[in-house]
Amino acid sequence: MHMTDNATHRFANTAVLAVQGADATQVVTSDALDDLLVDTYRRVGLRPGLLERLAGIRERRWWSDGVTFVDGAAEAGAKAVSESGVDPARIGVMINTSVSRRYLEPSTAVAVHAALGLPRSCRNFDVTNACLGFVNGMELAAAMIDAGAVEYALIVNGEDSRPVQERTIERLNRPQAVARDVLSQFATLTLGSGAVAMVLGRADRHPEGHRMVGSVSRAGTEHHELCVGDNDAMHTDLKGLLDAGLALSLDMWREAAEEFDWARGMSRYVMHQVSKVHTQAMIDRFSVDPALVPRTFPTRGNLGPASVPFTLAGEQDSLALGDRVLLMGIGSGLNASCVEIAW
Repeated sequence: MHMTDNATHRFANTAVLAVQGADATQVVTSDALDDLLVDTYRRVGLRPGLLERLAGIRERRWWSDGVTFVDGAAEAGAKAVSESGVDPARIGVMINTSVSRRYLEPSTAVAVHAALGLPRSCRNFDVTNACLGFVNGMELAAAMIDAGAVEYALIVNGEDSRPVQERTIERLNRPQAVARDVLSQFATLTLGSGAVAMVLGRADRHPEGHRMVGSVSRAGTEHHELCVGDNDAMHTDLKGLLDAGLALSLDMWREAAEEFDWARGMSRYVMHQVSKVHTQAMIDRFSVDPALVPRTFPTRGNLGPASVPFTLAGEQDSLALGDRVLLMGIGSGLNASCVEIAW
């Protein structure tokens, strides 16, 4: 067996039936966050405008007061199920992939399952893997469908960046904060709030669906300390994470070339949305046409694991039968996966 056979997979009989996003409603501009940090910037010798100038993020969103990321995930889930036309009673598994969580236990999945009124026969659990979680949820659900364990799967994700951003701003405004603190916590301010959901089903029963073709994954877990976050703070080695992520992704890209022809003939490259620096580096490193890379980070920020499917949801009306779509996910840790969908 080839040493990387375990990381390369072709799906047998799974199709995407629907993917729908749910927007948080409160727009928070990067200028507004800069205004909250203006005294700190002045004191530590940094210029305002870092978020838009360096990351290319003009704004992100927060959920309005009283609305939670569970509400968002449930809203997206309801939209996706409705769009798919699938009877909720036939959904055999619901996988929540959110980084955001209120409790260590129970799972976030149970709250979304209850909000959606899914049947008792529907398994539900969390799959978390930083920003790669949703793509991993797709892979796991597809394996269950291909194996005949379930007929339909619902993957959900809701993210809430507001609490950690408010705490970060409060912490950076303390007198003891220095420029190094601002830079190590800079990535926290690029995050955004939002939700997305996807319904998967058997391709042989849904010719109208979009078949999942195959996937390739790579692990670079020696880099697991480059970005570490909890509900209070996130600390990131920005250059270290970018360099290691690009190296891991390029390794995966070369490995994929043995099985998949992803360097040409693709209609969209739906990359994880981090910043303009990250996106341009990926485009340059993989030599892909920038016109085929949709961008949501300028107005939504980094939505974490919701980023890739949320961006896909925004592109679906411009996709045509026969288009090839490559989802390109990466998550702190580091782990990376690409999944091809035949539209």
